Amino acid sequence: MRELVLVGAGHTHVQVLKMAAMEPLDARITLVVDDPVAVYSGMVPGLVAGRYAPHELEIDARPLAKRAGVRVIHARATRVDTEARCIHVEGRPPIRYDVASLNIGSTVAGLELAGVREHAVPTRPIRVLVDAVEARMQATGPTPDVVIVGAGAGGVELAFCVEQRLRELGRVPRVTLAHRGAHPLEGQHTRVQGRVEDAATRRGIRLAPHTEVTAVTATSVETTAGSLPSDLTVWVTGAAAHGVLRDSGLPVDARGFVFVGDDLRVEGHPDLFAAGDCAVLRSWPGIPKAGVYAVREGPVLLANLRAHLAGRPLAPYRPQRDFFGILNLGDGTAIGTKWGVAVEGGWVMEHKDRIDRRFMRMFQVLEPDGRVASDFDRPMSAMEGEMVCGGCAAKVAARPLQRALSRLPPVVDPDVAVGPEDADDVVAWRDGGRLVVQNVDAFSAFTDDPWVVGRVAAHNATSDVWAKGLAPRFAMATVQIPTDDDHEETLFQVMAGLRASLDPEGIALLGGHTTLGEKLVVGLVVTAIADELPWRNRGARPGDTLVLTRRLGTGVLFHADMAGRAPGRAVDAVLNTMLRGNRLASELARGQAVHACTDVTGFGLAGHLAEVVRGSGCGAVLELAALPAFPAVEGLLAQGERSTFHEQNRELLKVVAAKGDAARHPRFELLFDPQTAGGLLFATPDPDGLIAALEAGGDTAWRIGVCTEPHESGAVFEVV
Repeated sequence: MRELVLVGAGHTHVQVLKMAAMEPLDARITLVVDDPVAVYSGMVPGLVAGRYAPHELEIDARPLAKRAGVRVIHARATRVDTEARCIHVEGRPPIRYDVASLNIGSTVAGLELAGVREHAVPTRPIRVLVDAVEARMQATGPTPDVVIVGAGAGGVELAFCVEQRLRELGRVPRVTLAHRGAHPLEGQHTRVQGRVEDAATRRGIRLAPHTEVTAVTATSVETTAGSLPSDLTVWVTGAAAHGVLRDSGLPVDARGFVFVGDDLRVEGHPDLFAAGDCAVLRSWPGIPKAGVYAVREGPVLLANLRAHLAGRPLAPYRPQRDFFGILNLGDGTAIGTKWGVAVEGGWVMEHKDRIDRRFMRMFQVLEPDGRVASDFDRPMSAMEGEMVCGGCAAKVAARPLQRALSRLPPVVDPDVAVGPEDADDVVAWRDGGRLVVQNVDAFSAFTDDPWVVGRVAAHNATSDVWAKGLAPRFAMATVQIPTDDDHEETLFQVMAGLRASLDPEGIALLGGHTTLGEKLVVGLVVTAIADELPWRNRGARPGDTLVLTRRLGTGVLFHADMAGRAPGRAVDAVLNTMLRGNRLASELARGQAVHACTDVTGFGLAGHLAEVVRGSGCGAVLELAALPAFPAVEGLLAQGERSTFHEQNRELLKVVAAKGDAARHPRFELLFDPQTAGGLLFATPDPDGLIAALEAGGDTAWRIGVCTEPHESGAVFEVV
């Protein structure tokens, strides 16, 4: 299987993802994005004017990609190595490709000018622009001075839309549109320029032509002709190329944009494509940086990727000579232009709105409430309903596990300090007076990124040792590689992920064992040496407070992610936590009053709390309202989303007492969601001291309940 890597989720690549979901390509596809959510630039002025809500402009590339069977890597691409055919990304090993495509957009020119980065708001990245402009508009006085630097289409639209928004906020703005040329929209027909100038006069927007900016301060824009007072400066000076193109040694023009041929392949590199703003056609050098061209390139790029993978001739992209450009004036009207003709009115804006909304509906998999949009409300494949979760959500249920172990004879050895009968998180034995503490943990992949699977597998396996208040020293790995994968590359990514988690914690990976199988499975044997076990998963006492260090919901979120139903930023939030491990929490809790500790993994919070309570001979009361959840998790649970191991964990309902209407609480099902690389659960007589130590050291903590005397009802614990 050949590797196709798409870098960026611009207007062109989202079309490739959508069409690949309907007719898959003959390759394994990986999408590399620094942010899974792309913002549609054509609607940004409308958002600034208050006409759109933020979610209406956003394309979440992760669920779109997952529905196409595309692996998603959330990282910033830093370089393309065309000799080794790999994409270098920040913070992880390079990603190999057979064919790659770049659709990374552009940044803003002139950011190096004095004071621009500190005091102006640039139009890229778009998310920063929108938030910063709104915040600054809200903070302005009654008669704010606003300077928009740059009078291309983006600058013109923002001048009008900022002016409109400020008036709706009750301000009386003084807006100046400063630009180098003699007229706004330099290079367009004089009739179009005249329309803009007339509209600016009507709205009281001052035009400042022939203006060369020399610096920006907190209160002004300095120019060769003098100083312009400014409470808000927006930097809209045209497109500039991202440095990754030049840093990669690719053929670029004077501004740093990569040259491509008519077939959208980078010149001199037949296995590398580029489209959208980052690319320039040498045979069509005058094409402006406008989204309409990136959109029209989508079908051509997809067809040429298919043809290239199949060894067939590629088709040329022929850009249109002109297009119906629409300038949003912010007040419900717009100016439309084509072939030098300009029209104006509310109907023009209505036309733009219809086009923009129709385009966005093609790629927005999830509704604002998290539900799948009707256009995507169909199975990805015939197997969707049979998908089995990986991670700690893929294990034998508690009851058959206990029954199987009970049929075995007990381990009899005088050196065993903690054995299978103790049902603790680790085993331990005496060797020459010292205690050898060991844990083994393995799971099948919960996501399709082998580097992430390796990193999380390491943290998941070491977590049981950290939960004993000990520092792991050594590890051995076992890795099952899917038979249809690139064995060398997959093993390298997994091992690199393991090392990325183990090395910073001072844990030596000494080797391991590999095998081939149906799916990726990663496990470790982890060893620590100690004089004693500081903590056990028993020893809790009535009156202790239960403290949890990590949010809940990894099982349901990754089950949804498998089917393209999880928001990209929610997955990002979970991964950022899972990649952190429990070392910090364990070390910060040392010296604090801890009676019992365990980590929360596959059996969910309910299962692991039950182990603590039973082993300690006490009861507990858990407060559902206090349970912390990862973003989007409550909504997914409310929609009926469940990890495949959820129902097995729910068997604990037989011994859990739900008081009042607790069983109908929106967080009730969080109790049974299986966690991968979950947090630590402490029973402590001094919650204030423990929580203060954790939070002061940079970790998180929540009080979620208390330990009690055993319940007369016979329940293991109660939920309120």
